[in-house]
Amino acid sequence: MANPLDSALFRPDAVARETRALNEAMVKVLTGLPDWWVVGAATARAARRRGDGPFPAPVMSPRARTRQISGKDGNEIVLRIVAPDTPRGVYLHIHGGGWVLGASDLQDPMLERIADNTGLAVVSVEYRLAPEHPYPAGPDDCESAALWLTRHAKAEFGTDALTIGGESAGGHLAAVTLLRLRDRHGYTGFRGANLVYGAYDMAMTPSQRAFGNERLVLRTIDIVQFANAFLPAAPDRRDPDISPLYARLHSMPSALFTVGTSDALLDDTLFMHGRWIAAGNHAELAIYPGGAHGFTLFPNRLADQAAAAMDAFLRRVTR
Repeated sequence: MANPLDSALFRPDAVARETRALNEAMVKVLTGLPDWWVVGAATARAARRRGDGPFPAPVMSPRARTRQISGKDGNEIVLRIVAPDTPRGVYLHIHGGGWVLGASDLQDPMLERIADNTGLAVVSVEYRLAPEHPYPAGPDDCESAALWLTRHAKAEFGTDALTIGGESAGGHLAAVTLLRLRDRHGYTGFRGANLVYGAYDMAMTPSQRAFGNERLVLRTIDIVQFANAFLPAAPDRRDPDISPLYARLHSMPSALFTVGTSDALLDDTLFMHGRWIAAGNHAELAIYPGGAHGFTLFPNRLADQAAAAMDAFLRRVTR
């Protein structure tokens, strides 16, 4: 059998000139910016909304609407919805941001793209953030949103074909949510999981530890600080509810794992993809030479290729 991992993808000469230029620009923009744990999470979130730093100010979709549901703690959870007139399925989207930053309304153009290219109603979860609301608040909210969809998607959207996914911390939370739905509610009906450069081992994979201090979006120190904010009291960071890499992964849906070779979370995707398959599930692996953490969120050809692959995957699993 041919090796699905081609070493050529990881060599320096595989990285396109455009990707190198983007990475160099990212390092230049990020170098010298204050760290969120120094200025505080609220200040960092406000800067993101203003467009200070590498991300542009968010563009709000006139098509987006919100729906409130109740969480397991009695809290209100906001779902941000961008949907075609007649959805063929639902995509439960979980945003990234290290469990500390990010919001459901910061990536409306991406939600629109997915809805338009797949025919799915995109439902993005406004889950509670650390450090104000550490584990298990965020995972609880994502679990509540998923459970609500299993019960109400047909009435709300005319379809119960469910998919799930997210980027970075959102990929982690999507995997945790699938495990919780299976183990706590006996539900294994999600048709696909779009897991984009997620963090699946909160005890740190080798690539997380070895990445170092180059300010290419996500450094080792960033991973440590995000994890400490999210898990201030977790006695065992290898608990499967915290690190899904260590879970029993049977009865999981078909998954597409996406990662760039210049991502500190590279091993997380490589390891999780292998374990997903070893548990008897179908999984696809998309590796993008030179892609940094978050590369799909910036305009570049690599991001366009990844978006096309993700959209095609979501269409396939909801046929």
